[in-house]
Amino acid sequence: MKNSHNGSFPDPPGIVFMGTPDFAVPSLKALVKDGHKVLSVVTQPDRPKGRGRKLFLSPVKRVAQEYGIKILQPEKASDGQFCDTIRSLEPDLLIVVAFGQILKNNLLMIPRWGAINIHASLLPKYRGAAPIHWAILDNETKTGLTAMRMDEGLDTGPVLLQEEVAIIEHETAGSLHDRLAGLSGNFIIKTLKGLAEKRLKEIHQDPNEATYATKIDRGMSLIKWDRSANAISGLIRALDPWPGAFTTLKGKEIKLFSSRVTDKKARDQVPGRVAGQSESSLLVETGKGVLEIRELQIPGKKRLPAGDFLRGFALERGTILGN
Repeated sequence: MKNSHNGSFPDPPGIVFMGTPDFAVPSLKALVKDGHKVLSVVTQPDRPKGRGRKLFLSPVKRVAQEYGIKILQPEKASDGQFCDTIRSLEPDLLIVVAFGQILKNNLLMIPRWGAINIHASLLPKYRGAAPIHWAILDNETKTGLTAMRMDEGLDTGPVLLQEEVAIIEHETAGSLHDRLAGLSGNFIIKTLKGLAEKRLKEIHQDPNEATYATKIDRGMSLIKWDRSANAISGLIRALDPWPGAFTTLKGKEIKLFSSRVTDKKARDQVPGRVAGQSESSLLVETGKGVLEIRELQIPGKKRLPAGDFLRGFALERGTILGN
């Protein structure tokens, strides 16, 4: 079955919305508030979470319940049986925002107007699972949102619309995530309006310009103090709030947050050496430059402003972190 983008865009289109985490919530809310016909919400199955292993409902599922929208939770969204379920809804369009599964053509080709994905980068840069984290990790000054028509590749489909967003100095992945999520609702409405008015052209991505944002994992979290202050600050901010970048001291793990570079060029230092502290920060030497840390945390305790943390956990000048 092949979908066709000919003829007029339905007004309103019958939409199947696919999304799972907090990032997808503003898009779903915007569609409902704008009067769009959401036939069903597809989200990941409930999973046991936390110490009590209680079933965790995805943020998108909770919102769909509030709105009384039909909810579907397939283990594999591209299975034949699930595709039959979607086919029976006769959707005009699939809208996918951070759903969390690779989707195959047998699903993507069901709606007459295909599938649109909202991705949190300016494609073809940062294709993949963690575009927000990697933009911070690489100390980028800008990122944005992309609406693209989906194909079977990893974020390879043609671009319909993009919106550039400046990354604020010292911004964390958590802060950038929330800002982009907040903009995504208006962005999806703008995309649908552009399609309805036939103003949007499909622009094919240049594969030579593609970069990839692989999944973030705890294995990336250990700080290597011989790197530059700039690179370490990018790591600390990229892993904030999760999983958190950490250093060690006498076998104890200390997570570091809210970093900024105070001196990019300082040399002849000892990587990881505490250079000083104030009421609001801890200064640490690196392979190149000095890093200021404003929040710290030890396992099992709360994340604290530097002044509060240092009153209960002494880090004297000259202490070498990372050993």
